[in-house]
Amino acid sequence: MSQVIEKKTSKKDSSSEATSSNGVSFSKETYLGWYETMQRIRKFEERALMMYSQNKIRGFLHVYIGQEAIAAALTTAVTSDDPIVTAYRQHGIGICRGLSTAACMAELFGKKTGANKGKGGSMHFFSKEHNYFGGNGIVGAQIPIGTGIAYAEYYRETKNLCVTMFGDGAARQGSLHESFNMAMLWNLPVLYICENNGYAMGTSVQRTSNVVDIHMIGDAYGMKHKAVDGMDVEKTHLAIKEAADHIRDGKGPYFLEIKTYRYRGHSVSDPAKYRTKEELTKYKERDPILILEDKILDAKIASEDELKDIQDAIKTEINEAVKFAEESEYPPASDLYTDNYLQEDYPFIRD
Repeated sequence: MSQVIEKKTSKKDSSSEATSSNGVSFSKETYLGWYETMQRIRKFEERALMMYSQNKIRGFLHVYIGQEAIAAALTTAVTSDDPIVTAYRQHGIGICRGLSTAACMAELFGKKTGANKGKGGSMHFFSKEHNYFGGNGIVGAQIPIGTGIAYAEYYRETKNLCVTMFGDGAARQGSLHESFNMAMLWNLPVLYICENNGYAMGTSVQRTSNVVDIHMIGDAYGMKHKAVDGMDVEKTHLAIKEAADHIRDGKGPYFLEIKTYRYRGHSVSDPAKYRTKEELTKYKERDPILILEDKILDAKIASEDELKDIQDAIKTEINEAVKFAEESEYPPASDLYTDNYLQEDYPFIRD
């Protein structure tokens, strides 16, 4: 649990519990941990957009605003030993895995203190230490990668599973079908998660397939599957935990379609004119952070002051992350030749 929670939650407080809509009890520490993770991601992304508008961040930028409940649920539903691989809308997943906001912001700035020494940018965070295999820029490419990581866990006979995440657009890629087939054939420990935010760039799910309930694709392979309300962190946690238990029990892969929504365009340059203001307003009324905040306050899990303390601590953290990124140096030109695979006997001209 993070320092913010440790500072604001006493031993007595952390033992108190509240019951979710599914009848499962969660501790105060769990609720505040979810709240902290979601606030951290939201404030990081909002500041990243601001820095982009000031030309301090350049290139592509895909923010996770609106989808934070999924990242928060992952912090409690799987273990830190379980590898995760995802697509390019991935700042929130990297942060929930433990990458510091300072290192993530520096990466967006292209600084050598970034999570990938400034070489990965917005779409390619990576951390072996945190079992986080990225952000991947090619649509659907992470699906066979995650399947391969799951095979490695199977081969090593661990109890780990690989969380393999992708969007609704990637669900139309042929690589998904090849991966699903092999995963079921070999009974691999892989949890496939489709973050269905309704749009593949600017194209709605309804315009890309007659199978709009994406999780039903699992039927073609005999794969266990379920649809989940991704705006509710309690429901999302329970679904991921159920799937993870299924996989660890040796029952095979599991496919979750987590229905969520992104409040911003596909990327920073997308005005999102393909959707109506009414649609956006409807989803904002189900903001995952507000849903959790209302539950915490209504159930008297924590006070408004306690939530305000978390908000203030995160505001300070993000300010420090930006300061760190601004004051860090850019990598030298010579770093173009580091961290690259090179076959020694292959013709390679540097000059």
